[in-house]
Amino acid sequence: MNIPLVKEAEKYLDRIAIIDQEKEFTYSDLLFTSHQIASLLLTGKQDLKEERIAYLIPSEFNHVATQWGIWRAGGISVPLCISHPLPELEYVIQDAQVSIIIAHPNFENIAKCLAENNNCRFVSTKEIASVDTLVTLPQIEISRRALILYTSGTTGKPKGVVITHKNILSQVQSLVKAWGWQESDSILHTLPLHHIHGIINVLTCALYSGAKCHLLPKFDPESVWNKIIEGKLTIYMAVPTIYVKLINYWQRCDRILREQMSAGCRKMRLMVSGSAALPVKVLQQWQEISGHFLLERYGMTEIGMALSNPLEGKRFAGYVGKPLPGVTVRLVDERGNILKENTAGEIQIKGNNVFLEYWQKPEATEKAFKDGWFCTGDLGIIENKNYRILGRLSVDIIKTGGYKVSALEIEEVLRTHPEIKDCAVVGVKDEHWGERVCVAIIAIKDDKLTLDNLRQWAKEKLAVYKIPSKMLMVDDFPRNAMGKVMKPKIIDLFLQEEN
Repeated sequence: MNIPLVKEAEKYLDRIAIIDQEKEFTYSDLLFTSHQIASLLLTGKQDLKEERIAYLIPSEFNHVATQWGIWRAGGISVPLCISHPLPELEYVIQDAQVSIIIAHPNFENIAKCLAENNNCRFVSTKEIASVDTLVTLPQIEISRRALILYTSGTTGKPKGVVITHKNILSQVQSLVKAWGWQESDSILHTLPLHHIHGIINVLTCALYSGAKCHLLPKFDPESVWNKIIEGKLTIYMAVPTIYVKLINYWQRCDRILREQMSAGCRKMRLMVSGSAALPVKVLQQWQEISGHFLLERYGMTEIGMALSNPLEGKRFAGYVGKPLPGVTVRLVDERGNILKENTAGEIQIKGNNVFLEYWQKPEATEKAFKDGWFCTGDLGIIENKNYRILGRLSVDIIKTGGYKVSALEIEEVLRTHPEIKDCAVVGVKDEHWGERVCVAIIAIKDDKLTLDNLRQWAKEKLAVYKIPSKMLMVDDFPRNAMGKVMKPKIIDLFLQEEN
């Protein structure tokens, strides 16, 4: 059979698929250009047979056409992050055993260097336009590997998550059904295109539905607000960090511009937040500005999306809703017993959405599954039939003095302090307590907040064992490309302070 995404695109040939900084492109343009790229890659071959093809292309039409071209030629797509330093790019090239690197002219120098160092063929996107002979494309079985995405590495060296065409179809169909995607939809894309959120939730859902996807080369609050003011968008999806930046920009504008911004938001049908926990304070601020109660959902690279608040019906602040169509979710304790409501346990997932394997890491793959269930490593609880995420078992669950404490829960409370702009709570190893609760703080005014007055304030709101015993003031947190706080690096800051 052919790739489901391509078959769907054939229904919408004359409709606009992609709008980037250059111009508008139809689904017909996307099919033709991706066929050109596939022909370029296949030179002398009938099928790439799951060769790994990496590409270093900014958020534009050619990025999407390249992804599709790799798939149509029978290859595995390995998107590279354009902002990553050379050693991190090299790690991906070597780990995935990439055979071809495709690059935009702006990234040719670094891509050529990578290609030479790793014995890869180099292809420039400038070569696409000169392809005038379109070769016969191979038939692609849905069970084939399609994509390798590298986990963000917030808890160690990144692993290549292998996603099949069947996984992609399952993930997309689930979201299209749950979030009511239609060909009349128009979405603004400001997320990285080497991450599951940007690739599946935004780009692929839009293209599967015959909708329009507006690609911005990078996130910029002014550009996003200008697009919203135009009033042509129906959907927007972002991470909490982006919503914070949009709120800050809105607050700096005059009354007339604020009203235009808010009016643009109210013309949209859906706004979604994910990839990191959404602070309740941010949700409330955004609702006041936009009229939208952000739809929070839960997912990860290995599973796509698994849980979501409803499109229609009541959404709960701090909760990620219920299982999405086609996804089975359960909570288990440390002994593997299945848990019911109001008892915290590890979230485990089963369904066609779940990835195939970690690339060339059979032991890690085997360890990630138990009786066919993917073990997420996330702790959750069901309350009033809705899931709430308590944090990562490895990073956000702090074991202190015999208690298991949720760092996310403490962060939510501390963010209500009038002098705290944002905070990140971590557990730092301690001889007496096992782990000590520590907090890194971005303060509104550095000189006003002390550990003593913070602890005094927190005693009214938190159990004594949850109150941070160490505090560090920072200008910003170390974050990955998705804006997710890299907590191991915050732990390192505390260890450096001790030494």
